[in-house]
Amino acid sequence: MTHTHIAIIGLGYVGLPLAVEFAKKYRVTGFDINAKRIDELKKGIDATLETHSSELNGVQTFSPFGGNRGAQQLPLEKNVKNGLFFTTELADIAEANIYIVTVPTPITGDKRPDMNPLIKASETVGHVIQKGDVIIYESTVYPGATEEVCLPVVEKVSGLRLNLDFFAGYSPERINPGDKVKRLVNIKKVTSGSTPEIAETIDRLYNTILKNGTHKASSIKVAEASKVIENAQRDLNISFVNELAVIFDRMGIDTQEVIEAAATKWNFLPFKPGLVGGHCISIDPYYLKWKAEQLGYHPDVISSGRRVNDNMGKFVAEKVIKLMIDKGHRIKGSKVLVLGFTYKENCPDIRNTKVFDVVHELSDFGCEVEVCDPWADVNEVQQEYQIRILPTVENINLAAYQALVLTVAHQQFYTIKLENIRKNNSEVVVYDLKGIWPSEWVDKRL
Repeated sequence: MTHTHIAIIGLGYVGLPLAVEFAKKYRVTGFDINAKRIDELKKGIDATLETHSSELNGVQTFSPFGGNRGAQQLPLEKNVKNGLFFTTELADIAEANIYIVTVPTPITGDKRPDMNPLIKASETVGHVIQKGDVIIYESTVYPGATEEVCLPVVEKVSGLRLNLDFFAGYSPERINPGDKVKRLVNIKKVTSGSTPEIAETIDRLYNTILKNGTHKASSIKVAEASKVIENAQRDLNISFVNELAVIFDRMGIDTQEVIEAAATKWNFLPFKPGLVGGHCISIDPYYLKWKAEQLGYHPDVISSGRRVNDNMGKFVAEKVIKLMIDKGHRIKGSKVLVLGFTYKENCPDIRNTKVFDVVHELSDFGCEVEVCDPWADVNEVQQEYQIRILPTVENINLAAYQALVLTVAHQQFYTIKLENIRKNNSEVVVYDLKGIWPSEWVDKRL
């Protein structure tokens, strides 16, 4: 390649950080069909909080692929920032020669892989890809999906042939939303390619932005499988402690005390119980499960883990109701405040949050449920879940509720003084899913 022009397809939690880092070295065009998202990025605003405005507004310096032919200054267009041009227009990515797809991979209502975003993204690239170009997928899929589903779409739309006219690779994303330590440049990334030569090219490309290097897999399928089992493994570990929480609750034992005791052994893994939501851990195992079933094998362990974790919202809500009954509260009409709505702490990501299950179950029991979350976007929650959230906890009279349910360990909730609330309302039920409050002021921890 005489020059490298990268197009990132999808500018969410994965695509934008990738675009920002590559744009420090190369010409990058960030493409997304969400016009509102593009308008915000052009203004230096990232609603996901994965990048800072300073990263979207900087000096535009470019170097060619591999950096072996010296620095190269390219002409800048109107909305270029750090070598990054944001667009919703297909024509703006037609001159790229490397396409990286980072679109979501959700599941359907019956928990099957929803490949539509990837198919549409593949069609998009198919309309503009040219001979000699490379397309790299980062979206999490089941092993085989890239070569069996995505690349045939590119071939059909473009009229080009894989490994003759264009080439492909897979490098699974490892973005951890909200994590300011393990960011893109600080992690080790898996890479792969459709030929040994293109695998080496892709590996070199990613190594130009990564501090901890890469692991080059022998095939695209191996790279796909490595990603999907990362999250399936974590899902199963959490499901085990969630099942323990259900068992120990019936025994009257504090699960977190048990874990703390067991963790004194050198090889014990101290996973904690909780709600398993988000766009990775609670979704990816279904991709592997579906593929296994297509091959005639029913994955009992994966299925069991998913079943346990999917039922935790119902378990939490029922436990809160039982605690309220024990304190003599009339359930219908009782006011319950749920603290936290995002799927994890100190992060605005509400994708597939299991807090919704808790809210839904409590509402079905007849409780008047309110939700407070200082990190979630009020309008986004209203649009996606039809729930109106309170954006700040400071002005809420916490003693006015019959139950307080802490579901997400946002930093703003650590300073809540339960002892003061108890003075004004001794019968309030306090359920702490995350174990952040002093145990003497809490009725129950998960």
